[in-house]
Amino acid sequence: MEIGKKLKTMRVKNGLTLEELASRCELTKGFLSQIENDLTSPSIATLVDIVEALGTNMSTFFKEETDEQLVFTEEDFFVDEQDDSVIHWIVPNAQKNEMEPILLELNPGGKSNEILPHEGEEFGYVLQGKIILQYGDEEIPVKKGETFYIKGNQSHVLVNGSQQKARVIWVCTPPIF
Repeated sequence: MEIGKKLKTMRVKNGLTLEELASRCELTKGFLSQIENDLTSPSIATLVDIVEALGTNMSTFFKEETDEQLVFTEEDFFVDEQDDSVIHWIVPNAQKNEMEPILLELNPGGKSNEILPHEGEEFGYVLQGKIILQYGDEEIPVKKGETFYIKGNQSHVLVNGSQQKARVIWVCTPPIF
């Protein structure tokens, strides 16, 4: 981490001149300039003073910003082809997130893996075809353009009882797929 560069960026973002920040921290303008240009390193106490004068704290200052991927393409998907279904994990490594979406393709007569009772909730949107949501003792038909929203407190499975392929966006929280 380039501490000086980050301090300078924060100073400019806060609309402060080098002289104004130096005055707030009781430092010379020249010394602060050397710090910002990474020509010298401040003591921890001096760094704390500068960071606090910039309106933040050491924890926030040193927190690394992660460049998390926000958009995913088909090249990012993981695909698992099974006998009567294809599962597309459309957000890679979603297990670390609060929810996990998949695109489930069910061939005619195909069914998903059984989902055992869990603490979460699930949402599904049928993109193509029609399915039967077997939820506990119920069998609920869901067709193209319709959605389902269920608690995970009962075993459930999606079944394609039709003669055409069905495609469903299925989202679970917490991740269990």
